[in-house]
Parts: sequence; C-alpha cells; structure tokens
Amino acid sequence: MERLVKFEIFGQEYPLHTDAPEDDVREILDLVKSQMEMHTKASKILPVKIAVLVSLNMAAKYVRLKRDHERLQQREEKKICDLVSHIEDSCK
Repeated sequence: MERLVKFEIFGQEYPLHTDAPEDDVREILDLVKSQMEMHTKASKILPVKIAVLVSLNMAAKYVRLKRDHERLQQREEKKICDLVSHIEDSCK
C-alpha cells in the first residue's frame, strides 16, 4: 500500500510517495543522505549540484548492476539450456 514518507536533506523537507517496505525506504534514504554529506564535505559545491552528482553516481551504479544482472541471467539461461540438452541426449 502506497504511503507518504517525508525526509529531510540540507534542512529542506521532501515528500515521497512509496509502496516500498519500511526497511528499504530507510536504507535508500540513508544512502542518499550519506552520499550527499560525503560530497558536501569534499567540496564547496551547492546542494543542488551535489544532488545532481549523487543522482548521476547512483544511476551509473544502477546501470552497471543492471548490465551485470543481465549477463548473469544470460549465462544461467545458457547453462540451463545446456543441461536440458544433455538430459535429453541422455534419455535417447
């Protein structure tokens, strides 16, 4: 069930509508906050620019994970097909 979650970054409160489990929401918000704070401490960049940098970094990680997942899935599907072929050959 979708609910409203409010969170704060740099003193600004933001609403988020989500149906994600509470633990996931907490982990996501903690990750975003820690990334924002890390970039803030490392530079004098404005918060909006930091948010863009954090978004780009997280998107890049997501794309890499997505590609890794797709490659793993293809590799596993090939293994399954090979196993099925081996079983079929053995049954002949």
